[in-house]
Order: sequence, then C-alpha cells, then structure tokens
Amino acid sequence: MKTTDMWLTRKAATDLLGVRQQTLYAYVSRGLIRTRPDMTDPRRSSYSRYDVQALVERKRGSRRRTDIATGAIAWGEPVLESAISTIRDGQLIYRGREAVELATLATLEEAAACLWQCELPEGSAGARETTSRVSPQKQVAAKARAFDYLAALASNAPPSFGRADALLQLDAWSLLSGFADAVAAEPGPRPIHQRLAAAWGLDGRGADLIRRALVLVSDHELNASTFAVRVAVSTGASLAAAALAGFCALSGPLHGQASARSLVFLDRMLGADDDKAYVRAVIERGEPMLGFGHQLYPLGDIRAISLLRALKPASRIARALRVAEKESGAAANIDMALAALTRELGLIDEAPFVLFAIGRMAGWLAHAMEQKQTGRLIRPRARYVGA
Repeated sequence: MKTTDMWLTRKAATDLLGVRQQTLYAYVSRGLIRTRPDMTDPRRSSYSRYDVQALVERKRGSRRRTDIATGAIAWGEPVLESAISTIRDGQLIYRGREAVELATLATLEEAAACLWQCELPEGSAGARETTSRVSPQKQVAAKARAFDYLAALASNAPPSFGRADALLQLDAWSLLSGFADAVAAEPGPRPIHQRLAAAWGLDGRGADLIRRALVLVSDHELNASTFAVRVAVSTGASLAAAALAGFCALSGPLHGQASARSLVFLDRMLGADDDKAYVRAVIERGEPMLGFGHQLYPLGDIRAISLLRALKPASRIARALRVAEKESGAAANIDMALAALTRELGLIDEAPFVLFAIGRMAGWLAHAMEQKQTGRLIRPRARYVGA
C-alpha cells in the first residue's frame, strides 16, 4: 500500500460509506473523519481511509454480537477505551504525540511521564531507590532475573485497589527503575539507557540508540501482555503483580521472544553463502519470514523504520534486510530492527528481549494505572461449544 492509499478522494469516501456528499461533510465537521489537501489539487480534500473504514464498521450493526466478540479477540474490534496509545494512518501515537517524534530526544523516563501523565521525580531522571532483593548476576539469564524480581516484589506489594493515584505513580517509578537494574542495567541515578549502556560497554552513540529503542517499544496499544496487565490490575492486584502477569505473556515465543527468533533468522541470513537464495528457500518452504511484516502497519512498521534510519547498520546487515524485504514484499518490523541493533552494537543475544521488556514496562504501568482508575473488573464471557 502506498502512502497515498491511506487517503481517499471524495467520491471514494462517499462510495465506501454509501452516503451523499453532504453527509460526508457532516462527518468531517463532527470530527469523525480527518481531511488534508489533495496532493494533486490543493483546492480539493482527501479523506482518511482509516476514519472512513472505522465508520463503515460502526454502521455494520447487523453483525451478530457473537461474531463481533469473536473477531475482537484477534486483531479485531476494540474491546475497551484507552487514552494512552493508538496506531493510526501508519503512525504510533502516545497521548496525542507521534512516538517517532518523541523518540528523537526523550529518555524512557520522559516517555513514561508522558504515558503516565505525571512529572518526573526531582533529583533524577526517574530513578528511585529500589527494594529489589535480586542481584543482577551476569551468569543468570535476564529472563530469570526478571521473573525473580517481579515475583519477589509482587509477594509483598500492597494492592492497587484503594490506593491513591499519587502513591501508585511513586510505586511505578520504583518498579520501572528496579526492573531495569534487576534485568540488565548498572544501578545508579542515571537514566536507564545510560545504565544499560554502561552495563554493555557502549559509547555515546550506542547509548543514544538504546534510548531511542526503549522509547519506541514503550507502548503499543492493547497487545497480549498489556491486556494481561489490565486484567490483573482490574482485580485490584498490585502494580508489581500486574507487571508480572504482563511479563509472563511477554515471555512467549509469539510475543516478546519474537525478537529473539528474529535475531536467529538474521544470523542465518548473514551466515548464508547466498542470502538471496536462503530467503527464497525459506519462502518456498512456506516458513514464516521472522521479523518482517506487521498487520497494523501496511506501509511498514514505523518503529523499525525510525530505529534503522538512526542505526545505519553495516553494509552486510543492510543488504540482508534489503534482500529479505524485496523477496518477501514485507518490510522489517521492530523485532528485526532490534535484532539488527543487537548485531550492529555487538550486544548479548538477550538484548532484544531485554530492551523490549524494559521499554514495555513503562506502557504496562500506564495501562495498569488507567485501568485502576476505571474501577471496573474485566470479566468477559466464553461462548460454550461443549457437549
């Protein structure tokens, strides 16, 4: 899909909606459909395909409730309201700001303050003294350290139910900083990306790339791990317990571990005598192109585009990505971008998962606090199909 395909002509918009021009203009005036000047004729307007299709879906009221509910489970209809993030017209939006724009300068702590709608604590970039009893021993896998830290914290943390928002924000700052320290970072008052850079022996350029990656992965609407977080905190569970629920979901191979699988795929392309022949063989065997394509980004994952532009990977990595994109017709996604970052900077193989987990912690905590404010228990029903 080309960029121009994200915008419709007046006739195309009215045809899709099945309405007259006057009705289309009414939708625009009510803020339901966004417009922009036509690229070929500034006197005319183009209409957001995303908004038009959203209205078309809303008008399909004849669909059975069971069909709607079933479709909502997998990349379908929205199931709850959130003001934290969304994907629109190929852009990832944090609280009304483009994530790519925020990632140009912001630290993870500053992104968290944006997502949580609060101020950074005075005296540091969000770092607080933590209560972690887990030593970040390098011989212990990062995933194991993360489980140990969150489980130890959740076993004693007070429930979120009945707790003031200001206290939850303090808990969130402590949890974010402590989680980073327990998983990979060097403890201290510096921003998390600088602590990670120190632990991994990176220079200033490497530290800045880590910073950008953390911001870009900090939230992504209602993904599997985020939904697990919201379900847990809707029961009144502590932020630590909700974060543990999210991390459990993230640890699966189809979610957070997708970046680790993408790293394996990248290594195989780099190690092949003929990378083009290798990719074609993968496609011919019907195997998945790990790290390429994303259902929510038909024009390419904007997070990957931003990170790879800043990274400017070495020629052999850049060539492997170009070959895979050309042969598959799908652009690299954030999982592959994290894999490329890992190889370019010479990081440990756990780095993609570590970066994803630490960055996403900011988003989990944002959703946990938003869900707590609703005061509602998430309790869907199952459609019984048994005997």
